[in-house]
Amino acid sequence: MSIKKTTIQIIGSGILQDDVLMVGESLLRKWKISTGHPVQLAFGSFRQEVTVISVPRYSGLRVGSVLARKMGLHASHDSCNLRVTYSRGRRTLRVGPLISVLVSRDYPEQPDKPFGSITLFCRELVGECRRQGAYVYFFTPEHIGSQPGRVQGWVYDGGWKKTVMPAGDVVNNRLTSRKLENRTSVQHFMKEVKSQYGTAFFNEKFLDKNEVFDALKSNSSLRKYLPESHLLQTFAVFKKMCNQYPSVFLKPVRGSLGKGIMRINKQTDGTFSVLSTTAGTPRKQTYANVDKLYKSLAGKMKSTRFQLQQGLTLIDHGKRPVDFRALVQKNASGTWTVTSIVARIAGGSHFVSNLARGGTLSTVKEALAKTTLPATVKSNGLTSLKTAALDIASGVEKAIPAHFAEFGIDLAIDSTGRIWLLEVNSKPSKNDNTPLNDQKTRPSVKKMIEYCCYSAGFK
Repeated sequence: MSIKKTTIQIIGSGILQDDVLMVGESLLRKWKISTGHPVQLAFGSFRQEVTVISVPRYSGLRVGSVLARKMGLHASHDSCNLRVTYSRGRRTLRVGPLISVLVSRDYPEQPDKPFGSITLFCRELVGECRRQGAYVYFFTPEHIGSQPGRVQGWVYDGGWKKTVMPAGDVVNNRLTSRKLENRTSVQHFMKEVKSQYGTAFFNEKFLDKNEVFDALKSNSSLRKYLPESHLLQTFAVFKKMCNQYPSVFLKPVRGSLGKGIMRINKQTDGTFSVLSTTAGTPRKQTYANVDKLYKSLAGKMKSTRFQLQQGLTLIDHGKRPVDFRALVQKNASGTWTVTSIVARIAGGSHFVSNLARGGTLSTVKEALAKTTLPATVKSNGLTSLKTAALDIASGVEKAIPAHFAEFGIDLAIDSTGRIWLLEVNSKPSKNDNTPLNDQKTRPSVKKMIEYCCYSAGFK
């Protein structure tokens, strides 16, 4: 599909007034704009009334350098290619989309690598925006000032540069910390840009594990994917779960990367063994009974809320548990699609598959081929996982009032071939999502920009 882009040419200072916009005559005819009349020029939250002048035998826009700086447009070759729309009713000419990416931190002292380990990902976004006719910049909570319509941001134009930018048509929240996300300045900024400028702010909040499971329980069509789960609050529920299932998992409801997870196994002699995730080999402890086990958790429960979840007998790869990470994203028409699914194999003696805990990746086909599942389950496994991931993404979106555009959905298949939901992550890690083939631009990046263009109204 070809993308209609318009050349925006920046004219040197003194040649063109900053309240004048030169428009190719073919575009004026298309939009039915009369020359000499004012229109509103918009670029993200930037708005300015300009007078339109026709340019014969030209099909782009020309703006003066002063106006370009006000807009936040930077182009080393004095031009860029963006999408342009015109609303006759509002007499507004929109250039864009302007995409703002909110990241946790920057490193100004490293001009070649201002975002640390995610700098290459940011460059990937810049390249894809240029291909699709969009404009992107990056900012942190520290860059948010008293004016929601203007922020400090990093643009890439032959090198990384920091400059003042308008708020974007779209903000992609890539904050990796709840503490940062809950800052008063960040929450105020989110509220103001949405209400004042109609900015689409997606992936706007973290999800708690228990919040997701409680929300999905009310959907009868999704219950088949849900292992029994409870917020750990009472001894009675803890005792019931530990006695009912051969194993149960305790997961911090706000945990990530497999940190703080405990697996509780009931032994044949009535004792309980507990494996805890650590940086090295999982730590093992044994308790004489469920009462003593619960008392040992009292200290942790004061500072951390836990989800208590039914243990599952998962398929394995050489006795190492296997689960699956599906990256589900909205596409160019705002529809949920599966971008990738990879199998994750737990590393060494670990009982969680996170890459941060030594896990490794495999294709779904290869992982299923090495199991004892029936041939029909193996052949239909990928399709079934995709169906489950799409159903769950849609279910979360309907049940939890927030704007989401991508989920990392962790799924498992048990020894009978049944699919289970383990977790939904609204800020999927780039490492866990990386496809197994080497591509210059990840499909996830392409789809993210496509959705940004859609949600900003530049279809």
